[in-house]
Amino acid sequence: MAWRRLLAPYAKPDPRRAVGQLLVTAALLLASAAGLLWGLAEGFWPSLLLAVPAAFFIVRLFIIQHDCGHGSYFRSGRINDGLGFALGVVTMMPYRAWRRDHAEHHASCGNLARRGIGDLTTLTVAEYQARSPWQRFVYRLYRHPVVLFVVGPAYLLLLRYRLPMAGPFHDRASWLSILGTDAAAAMLCAGVALLVGPVAFLAGWGSTLLLASAIGVWLFYVQHQFEETYWRPAPVWDFHAAALNGSSFYDLPRLLHWLTGSIGFHHIHHLASRIPNYRLRACFAENPVLQHSARRVTLWGSLKATRLALWDEKTQRLVSFRQARATAHAP
Repeated sequence: MAWRRLLAPYAKPDPRRAVGQLLVTAALLLASAAGLLWGLAEGFWPSLLLAVPAAFFIVRLFIIQHDCGHGSYFRSGRINDGLGFALGVVTMMPYRAWRRDHAEHHASCGNLARRGIGDLTTLTVAEYQARSPWQRFVYRLYRHPVVLFVVGPAYLLLLRYRLPMAGPFHDRASWLSILGTDAAAAMLCAGVALLVGPVAFLAGWGSTLLLASAIGVWLFYVQHQFEETYWRPAPVWDFHAAALNGSSFYDLPRLLHWLTGSIGFHHIHHLASRIPNYRLRACFAENPVLQHSARRVTLWGSLKATRLALWDEKTQRLVSFRQARATAHAP
């Protein structure tokens, strides 16, 4: 395959860069979290502002965990899995359970027959119009920005990946992943809470994790929910077309790209998930075909994309409820 030959040189872990990135990110998180928790313990509540950089450093650690799940961060699968579990305790995202869901997302992204696993639920216009008024209300509520970016992150953090109820009972690996992460995180949190006090810990670390989860959900949304995205029925679905056309290039300022582990180059990541995050920018810069084929989403454009909620199979675009209603009433 032409894509495989083009991207293969970048799908090689670099241990020195990996260790350096990990140490810098961990040190910055530790410094910001220490300042945050110490300030709150001393009654200096303005230190709560440090939750913002701390949340971004958690997101950056999660991208490293994400790369471990793809086997791309280090050459050794055993090291990837060990680091992935350890980072999952900090990010509160159980490594193996989340990796299973994410693998399903990569295998089915843009496939109309395989929606809803490791992804946002997206209905077509026809499916939405065929539903009862109550079902339409529930779907509109689900797609509301407050639910997606406030309630949703809290649900993922506090319920979805805390209780092993979403997966099948026989999936022992996912159950053990969730329960093992919960147990390790509980011991870590208890130790820190004893040092700074439970109120300071819950206020500081709780707000940091919730903000990090909201940032993560936002990034995931922008990466696939944009007007000219890609959805196709199973018989005509194509993996490479889904990667290029159904995954965005989130054109962020360089600092935000750094804070988010370059995951904005998402079309490249879906084309070749074995490329570690620290090679994505070089891959993009050195291959004009990836620049020209990218579905570019700007920071402002991503804010406007929050109104999109339905896939219009006629126009092959993601549309808003208002646009779908206007189409339905058109002669």
